[in-house]
Amino acid sequence: MRTEQVLFWAAVALYGVSAFSYIIGFMARAEKLFLAGVITAALGFLPHVASIAWRWGVGGVNPFITTSESIALGMAVTVLLYLVVQLSTSAVRPLGVLVMPVAFTMMGWAGTLQTEVTGQRVPALQSAWLWVHIVGATTGFSAVLIAAALGLLYLLKQRGQGGLYDRLPALEALDALSYRFVVGGFTLYGVMIVSGAFWADQVKGTFWNWDPVEVWSLISWLIYGIYLHLRITFGWRGQKLAVYSILAMVAMIVSYWGIPFTMETFHSGFRIEH
Repeated sequence: MRTEQVLFWAAVALYGVSAFSYIIGFMARAEKLFLAGVITAALGFLPHVASIAWRWGVGGVNPFITTSESIALGMAVTVLLYLVVQLSTSAVRPLGVLVMPVAFTMMGWAGTLQTEVTGQRVPALQSAWLWVHIVGATTGFSAVLIAAALGLLYLLKQRGQGGLYDRLPALEALDALSYRFVVGGFTLYGVMIVSGAFWADQVKGTFWNWDPVEVWSLISWLIYGIYLHLRITFGWRGQKLAVYSILAMVAMIVSYWGIPFTMETFHSGFRIEH
């Protein structure tokens, strides 16, 4: 097995341990398992980043060309943001109950899609707009996934009593924090769409191509725009927006990785034809 695969699958295994620690921790109300979940996630992050760096260094190409690479990079940014939140406050330590199962599942899927490094650096992929596009996409997804995890904590606290549920922040605080991450994700996705348009103009000579991923990205962005509209204009709060944030995150995963996987699009491995 190649070094890259050893590092990659070591990360997947540690993320799996982290995910099960969180799930079992909630089922058994064993809060010590949440700390185990954080530690194993941090340990998994190290080989995860190393596998991306190895592939980038050996191939000499941007580490987000194929669907597998895109997922791996997106999950690395997601786990990094999750760890930053964990270091910032221990009040939302159970946050990983949604973040880590998603990271584990997506990384496992990415592992089945891995291909050899092509070593070809297409000129169209050397645009600075592409980097802005990728940073906006990965950090935006990370933010809305954290928001969805806070929404899940809101729903769990609403239904649970005693023990770990009492030690979670108040429902109003979880709701407000989730809202802030949605605002961040919405803004970053806006950056992704605008920078992607400028990049498409460089590559295709037009800002918008009605590519399925472009359309779904716009739909996903509008879904979060509706979230903000419902909250700011109509005063939605609490349970309804918690459920909304979870469903919106599912739509985001379909848009980001599901569409390029199921149909031939401009974004499928960034096939450039011109």
